[in-house]
Amino acid sequence: MGEEQASGMNTPADTAPKVATPSIAIPKPKLPLPAMRTPTTSTDTPREWNTSKLGLRIGVDALSAGAAGILVAPIITMIDKGIIENASGRNTLGVSLKKSAVELLAKPHHFVGSKPFILIFSLYFGTYFTANSIDTASATVKPTQGLQEQTSGTSKFLATSTANLALCLYKDNQFTRLFAAPGSSPRPVPLPTFALFTVRDCLTIFASFNLPPLLAPKVDERMGDEVKKYVGALSVAQFVTPAAVQLVSTPLHLLGLDLYNRPDAAVGGVDGRAGRVVRDWAKSAAARICRIVPAFGVGGVVNTKVRKNMMGRLEE
Repeated sequence: MGEEQASGMNTPADTAPKVATPSIAIPKPKLPLPAMRTPTTSTDTPREWNTSKLGLRIGVDALSAGAAGILVAPIITMIDKGIIENASGRNTLGVSLKKSAVELLAKPHHFVGSKPFILIFSLYFGTYFTANSIDTASATVKPTQGLQEQTSGTSKFLATSTANLALCLYKDNQFTRLFAAPGSSPRPVPLPTFALFTVRDCLTIFASFNLPPLLAPKVDERMGDEVKKYVGALSVAQFVTPAAVQLVSTPLHLLGLDLYNRPDAAVGGVDGRAGRVVRDWAKSAAARICRIVPAFGVGGVVNTKVRKNMMGRLEE
């Protein structure tokens, strides 16, 4: 009885049927699986931006550009008007400069409110403000960069060149039509003239904003200690490089003006385009150097000094 009970208790466990599990190989799909992106976690290091006093920094950029623009605009207006009137035959360079100087001294409010002055001020304010904004943007995305530091990369060249070209081509278009040859009716500026003005301005912008920070260390090595007490290497580079490039860019400027003023003139000959450019090269280059020294020399130094001083106060 005990054995039967014991046997009965073990029977279900001993006699349970064993089902064989078939081994089936599941083929791998041949279709490419989409790449899975690794989800970001809270441990990822966030990118840090220096946005401290950003509104005030932009205000400093605008104020610095405005100080440079209002300082250089009068002389640039007179020189640009004189060069274009001389090229068109409307006035000689000397007569044009004299008339503009008399107007500035006798009727300053009329001179400052004139269209040529407003065009010139807008050109240099826009150019310097763009350059300053690139430096501020760089200091914002790179917290290790000081607020006063100047950049000299490709982004600054492209942004400043674009702003300067757009404003300068509009200014040249207006000046060329305002001070065209006597008796000529204003007409659209031809594409070759725009192209020559574009190359001219690219050379000037590169020499004004990108070369000085690159050349300043080389200039500093060759400057004596006594000279360094009165002027910095960057200031010297800001004066010299924009002026020197005018020797190359002036022929482009003169050729562009001649294409507008004399669309049917021959290239060679006694009074051809080449002869006209060679004839006016020296005095026009001198005038453009006198123009560019205040525009990007004095203006560049004023913009840099004002911005550096005010940004230094914001860093305190």
